Amino acid sequence: AWRSMKFSFQFEPKLAVIRWMSTLLVLIGVFLSSASAHEVRPAIADMVMEEQTILFEIDLNIEGILSGIDLSSVNDTNEAENAADYDALRGLSALDLEAKAQEAWPDIAEKILIVVNGTKLEPNLVRVAVAEIGNVDLPRDSKLTFSTLRPADGAVTFQWDRSFGTIVLRQQGVENPYTGYLEAGAVSDPIPLTGGGGVGGWQSLVDYIPVGFDHIVPKGLDHILFVLGLFFLAARFRPLLWQVSAFTLAHTITLALAALNIVNVPGSIVEPLIAASIVYVAIENVFSDGLNKWRPVVIFGFGLLHGLGFASVLGEFGLPEGAFIPALIGFNLGVEVGQLFVIAIMFASVFLALRASRSTINPQHAKRIYAVLFLLAAGLSFVPFDGLTTILENPQWIFFAPLAGVFALCFASFHAGATPDSYRRFVSVPASLFIAAIGAWWVIERVFL
Repeated sequence: AWRSMKFSFQFEPKLAVIRWMSTLLVLIGVFLSSASAHEVRPAIADMVMEEQTILFEIDLNIEGILSGIDLSSVNDTNEAENAADYDALRGLSALDLEAKAQEAWPDIAEKILIVVNGTKLEPNLVRVAVAEIGNVDLPRDSKLTFSTLRPADGAVTFQWDRSFGTIVLRQQGVENPYTGYLEAGAVSDPIPLTGGGGVGGWQSLVDYIPVGFDHIVPKGLDHILFVLGLFFLAARFRPLLWQVSAFTLAHTITLALAALNIVNVPGSIVEPLIAASIVYVAIENVFSDGLNKWRPVVIFGFGLLHGLGFASVLGEFGLPEGAFIPALIGFNLGVEVGQLFVIAIMFASVFLALRASRSTINPQHAKRIYAVLFLLAAGLSFVPFDGLTTILENPQWIFFAPLAGVFALCFASFHAGATPDSYRRFVSVPASLFIAAIGAWWVIERVFL
């Protein structure tokens, strides 16, 4: 009995330290990623075909460009090295910022490439219009307008510098207009000056799949946490299928209704409710170890909310008029692929711990595997790789620190012994608690801050 008591005394504190340090990594990684007050959004450009000129009217966040931030590599200007320059510009009056933009126009113009029939056209500044200061914790809307001479016929291509970020280019004033979602630095397809450049339905479907995926991975942190909340209830095929199916059906409905302007709910209402849905599913995971009959119904209701959230993304840049339905389907498919990708990554991460009590794997071998995975994820959290940061559009630690925490939790589950409930006690419940904590913080942030 003394030996047993001595073992428990030595073992439990060590185990508690492992559990809390690993869950702290999850908290730190996701909590810091939630502090997004200066979100980077795509610029929206209307290319108006006039009789003698081509007029470009671009809605954008001009502070991001003037501060020299590489908008292709960050989701939030607070993450950039020169964030202080952005904040200083954000605090300028509308007139002062307009003057700054006009002064910087020659440098901006050099980074805009407009080509018709092999000839580069010179962009000429028409005006800069900047909104008043408002809430400095939110991006400010500005409109940059410039024009260039229009040739009689031919096709135009548009490109701007990669550091200016993503841009949506929409042709106006012609039949069957072109609409394109151009990733940072991308060149548009040749756009006929007289119209007819709109892509077909199949091409629109294909083009919008990566757009939907991108708004889950890496940009949709709140949707990622919600999907993980579904996963941690029971990482088995049948209950997961019921939940994901209900969620998918619901957000497809509201995404379509909102995109058709049948339903319109302000983001100030939708975003806090999405955060609250994360809290609910995560807390329910703590008190329930299986799928009850009401869970799919509740998930369906939350899916309606998340569909409105996706619709706000589409509202930023719209869908091509001539291929609305295929583009909508493509975007939704991209969202689904993104969700399945998140589930697949997490399933692969916890696979050994999930099957601990049913597997013949040696617990010591499993602990070594998770220790190595923890070190790799921790290393990727703090050792910078420029290419990886560009792909993730966020600092690396935002994704890899939480993943390191999950590996540490899995290590702890084996350290406690391969019992039937070790996965739930040491992985599912702690991860769900911290997902709930992040969701609760987002509710407070989105309502009060």
